[in-house]
Amino acid sequence: MIISDIELSKKLERTEARANADFVETRARLDPASGAAWIEVGGAYAMFDGIGSPLTQTFGLGVFEELTGEHLNELEEFFKGRGAGVFHEISPMADQAILTLLDERGYRPIELTSVMVQTLDPSGEPRTQRNPDISTRLVSNDESDLWASVAAEGWATLHPDLFNFMKAIGTVAVQTKGGHPFLAELDGRPVAAGGFSIYDDVCILAGASTIPSARRQGAQNALLTARLNYAESLGCTLAMMCALPGSPSQKNAQRNGFEIAYTRIKWHLNL
Repeated sequence: MIISDIELSKKLERTEARANADFVETRARLDPASGAAWIEVGGAYAMFDGIGSPLTQTFGLGVFEELTGEHLNELEEFFKGRGAGVFHEISPMADQAILTLLDERGYRPIELTSVMVQTLDPSGEPRTQRNPDISTRLVSNDESDLWASVAAEGWATLHPDLFNFMKAIGTVAVQTKGGHPFLAELDGRPVAAGGFSIYDDVCILAGASTIPSARRQGAQNALLTARLNYAESLGCTLAMMCALPGSPSQKNAQRNGFEIAYTRIKWHLNL
């Protein structure tokens, strides 16, 4: 049984924060003009990945240290000084006094996220995928454009205006230090992409998408199986992923052994 408590939240929030910090550092290396940067304040990681990027926010606020007005002053200056909005994604395991403090400073809740987990057994038998016609493999750094294109094509059917944005994100994601992105192929043709990172004994799954012509053939289940098998082969004991409550991604994760650890709230500072 997975117990949802402050220690679990610290582990999960730090894993996601490290994954995003790696991404921001990679963005800064590949594109110094982007101004990508991150800092740690009160145990939380604050990311700037560009104005409008979903990574431009904090992770772990109020989980590692009690949140103070001084912390918020420093964080707000970090974002405002770069022309970005101020966003904090807050674990329900944080001290509940954080809600009053955010309200008093003019923040409002704008989004919910289900944080899901699954225990892994490095000594167990590998999982088997359902469609033998689909193969999966790790992606090398020189395939960043390929992986990014497949990922972006999958996302673009839901959000057509995001193709170029998602492709740019995908190109960076492949080259992050802790990243291990996977591709799924059907008859030798790449049809689905899945993001994946490992930190200590925890892996985080993210960024899964399938091109329209290959949907409902088991590509995402194949990617999920491959990534969890790979994580266990490297000694991981816990897997995590995040999704919108009630979304197809959450339902698919629950069908494949994930359970909801807690639901986070994203807060935005009204200026």
